[in-house]
Amino acid sequence: MTFNLALRGGASVRTTPFTAWPIYDDREARGLQAVLESRNWGGYPCPNDLAREFAQKFATAHGARYGVAVMNGTVSLELALKAAGIGFGDEVIVPAYTWEGTAAAVLFCGAVPVFVDVDPNTYCLDVTLIEAACTERTKAIIPVHLGFRFADIDAIMEIATRRGLFVLEDCAHAHGARWRSSGQERGAGATGHAGSFSFQTSKLMTAGEGGIVITSDINLADQVIRLTNCGRPPRRESVGEPMLGHNYRLTEFQAAVLLAQLERLDEQTDLRERRTSQLEDGLRQIEGLSVLPRDPRIARQASYHYVFKFHPEQFGGIHRNAFVAALKAEGVPCDGRFYEAVYRSSLFEFAAEKYPAWAQSKRQFDCPVAVRAGYEESVWLPHQIFLGSSEDVADVLTAIQKIKTNVAELVGYEDERIRIQGMSRAQRALLESKPPY
Repeated sequence: MTFNLALRGGASVRTTPFTAWPIYDDREARGLQAVLESRNWGGYPCPNDLAREFAQKFATAHGARYGVAVMNGTVSLELALKAAGIGFGDEVIVPAYTWEGTAAAVLFCGAVPVFVDVDPNTYCLDVTLIEAACTERTKAIIPVHLGFRFADIDAIMEIATRRGLFVLEDCAHAHGARWRSSGQERGAGATGHAGSFSFQTSKLMTAGEGGIVITSDINLADQVIRLTNCGRPPRRESVGEPMLGHNYRLTEFQAAVLLAQLERLDEQTDLRERRTSQLEDGLRQIEGLSVLPRDPRIARQASYHYVFKFHPEQFGGIHRNAFVAALKAEGVPCDGRFYEAVYRSSLFEFAAEKYPAWAQSKRQFDCPVAVRAGYEESVWLPHQIFLGSSEDVADVLTAIQKIKTNVAELVGYEDERIRIQGMSRAQRALLESKPPY
């Protein structure tokens, strides 16, 4: 029998790679060489020259007054929470569908993450469920702007203001995104009390690793610097209480790379938006797939991944994982179980007694939208696909349509590749990785 799908031995739609990531040019090379020759490599004094310059430029670009560059995006979440006074026994509202680090940062503060389900139209925190999850111990909310959509930050700020809660926007996917509210535009991270970004390798800007906290509250910024820089107060006028701190400083090498990355962010954001619009137009024509509607308040979309929904009923009843495996075989990078319901994730397994506040909370969570998104419904396409030509996007759509046309070849088809595709990223990494030592 002759098969058409690449997963079954047919020819792949795409045989050449998409745009390689990270992107760099002479700007990164010149910056790194300048730091090398300066012999001023580290993060001390804090912030060092390039780290200070980058943090200010990044904060300004997003509409905040202050920025503190740090080691990574999980650290930035943890430091912002600690700087706001979040500690033992406090509860923090987090979405159930996100990277495990969002909830882990809460645990690292001695506090308790309280998982709230996500909106099926955005996969971001469902604001209609927040107040029912609040108790007298609730002190903060961490909305995550996931993939390429915004949490409803206006509604979240209304709830937070009324209840006296700290709002920390997790913007690890949202570099350059903008939100319009009451006629005013703000960058991601600038509406809440603080915003946290990651510069890990896959992100929309990267120095391999890195993170930043942005805020317009100088006292909060002072405390983040204090916690980043071994407890040292940043200014004589600092008013925050003394706090023990780690060395979470960003190096000058990383800052040099990030300054160059920031220079091309606007151009890349605009290109991704044009290409994802082309993809969206095509996806709407394929029965069995649906797009996440765009909130008109999103003034500028940042697409870390483009996420759409897979409906098995129109694809011969195959599982989402089989669809993803088939799409990858056609040469299109993609993922299904990119994230999962955090409270069910293998990366969120730990000895409860090591986090006493969590052990005492005895909370139970039931978040069906997050479960469905993680294990059955969502398909994630990485942002570098959208940094190339319109022909690249056309190939993605051709591959999807090819699977739709030949879906009978996948019905009942189970093999090792599909099993692996259905694993979480953590499980696949363990299966595929070399020994760490």
